[in-house]
Amino acid sequence: MPVDILFLLLGLCLLIAGGDLLVRGAVRIAERLRLSPMLIGLTVVGMGTSTPELAASIKASLAGSPGIAIGNIVGSNIANALLILGVAALIAPVLVSSRTLWRDGGVGLAAALALLAAGATVGLSREAGLAFLVMMVGYIYYAWRHERAGADHSAAYDRAVAMEEVDPALVPHEQPAGRLSVALLLFLVGLGLVVSGAGLLVNAAIAIAGQFGVSDTVIGLTVVAVGTSVPELVTSAVAAWRRQGDIALGNVLGSNIYNILFIGGLTGVIAPTAVPASIMAFDLWALVAVLLVVMAFAFSGGRLSRKEGFVLVAAYVAYVGYTTGLF
Repeated sequence: MPVDILFLLLGLCLLIAGGDLLVRGAVRIAERLRLSPMLIGLTVVGMGTSTPELAASIKASLAGSPGIAIGNIVGSNIANALLILGVAALIAPVLVSSRTLWRDGGVGLAAALALLAAGATVGLSREAGLAFLVMMVGYIYYAWRHERAGADHSAAYDRAVAMEEVDPALVPHEQPAGRLSVALLLFLVGLGLVVSGAGLLVNAAIAIAGQFGVSDTVIGLTVVAVGTSVPELVTSAVAAWRRQGDIALGNVLGSNIYNILFIGGLTGVIAPTAVPASIMAFDLWALVAVLLVVMAFAFSGGRLSRKEGFVLVAAYVAYVGYTTGLF
């Protein structure tokens, strides 16, 4: 047991560290391809920082553990909306733009409903995965056009900004910085760490689930989901500490969109899998309800207060307790 826990923690560390190196290298490579900083932020940074969740879900699906693959996606979104947003609100009240909330929160809600519909019909099949990826491309294109028009920032933009403020090395430059060989090396080393970390994490999670006598779905919804969401927790907490509540909220909303449409889409295309019955029966519906409650909280007063942040965190503790059978 201690060895499996150690491997799980090591896997998480490799995933997070590898994801960071991979994105740093990818940003520098994108600069060489003359992509605009805005486009790099929306695509390379936004998608690249989802690498830990992506690698874990694909590896779990290939290993025949849909509970971890889908549980990681759904559990990460629930953790984003309750734990991470709640912690951010506890640090400092999160001011909310109603337009951003309804637009990006609405896209996240639609993505959750799309996953629910896919689970009830074809599962996370290649066709469903392709549909999710098409929706992701559409959202990125919309966000890009939106930013070029100088309108309110999208959640995709805020997610990139949040990551760049925590790690300045992710900030793209108008002119290529550094050597291409170094960028390629960072990318390849990061990719290797991510793949290795995903293997350790998934294997350890399966072993721990067996030893505790719980399903791998429970492990995926809780331990794996929270572990792979650590970068989002850090970036939202830092944004809240700097009194950038709009960026903290955008980071959460953007992460929820990327988790389902990008990670779910690629997982379906690469390693199609069914959506576990227990997730269909409770957790996906819980996610939809949570998103509606968060939107109501934020819209009612134009912000998320510390009191509402406490309610969100308490709700997450209750959710984990119920899911794991602790109470």
